[in-house]
Amino acid sequence: MFKASLRIQSALRLAAAVALGCAAGAAQADVYTCIDAQGRYLTADRPILACIDREQRVLDGTGTVKRVIAPQMTGPERAQFEANRRLAEIQRERERDAIRRDQLLVTRYPNQQVHDQARAAALAQSQHVLDAANAQLETLLKEQQSLRDDMAFYEKEPSSAPAALRRKVEDNAQNLEIQRQVITNQELERTRINERFDAELVTLRQLWRR
Repeated sequence: MFKASLRIQSALRLAAAVALGCAAGAAQADVYTCIDAQGRYLTADRPILACIDREQRVLDGTGTVKRVIAPQMTGPERAQFEANRRLAEIQRERERDAIRRDQLLVTRYPNQQVHDQARAAALAQSQHVLDAANAQLETLLKEQQSLRDDMAFYEKEPSSAPAALRRKVEDNAQNLEIQRQVITNQELERTRINERFDAELVTLRQLWRR
């Protein structure tokens, strides 16, 4: 009987210890709090679904704020956030590219004298092509006059002219058109060269001052 009583007392003490341990654990559990869309103050032992779209605070057993959970985004909000993030990254990459371009530019042209020399070299190369095209055009125009003189004999019936002569006339006309196009392209190219160097010079002057 005495031994049985001891066993009962031991069991009671063990149960009490377990209960106290559970109570202490419960006292230390995190508490989630928020104010929902209706203005109600809510608490729970886990994230509160009614406050998924608003800030939630996590309190420890003493009521101290341990951390704050940011509002969870809706589908459209998440899509907009991702779109904004991608745009921001693109903008940052563009800015990095601009910095790299500026660094390369100022390395290539450390002063205006070097830049002016580069402009003159580019224009000289274009002028060389332009001069060659003009010279070829002059030759073709003289050839065209000679061919017209030859074709004058067949003026009343051009189709009766020899095939070789007619081919020369056609080739001359095509070559004239090609050279005129080359001249036009080179004149445009010279304009583009000057515009490019002018734009570079504006940027370079700012970089040189730095």
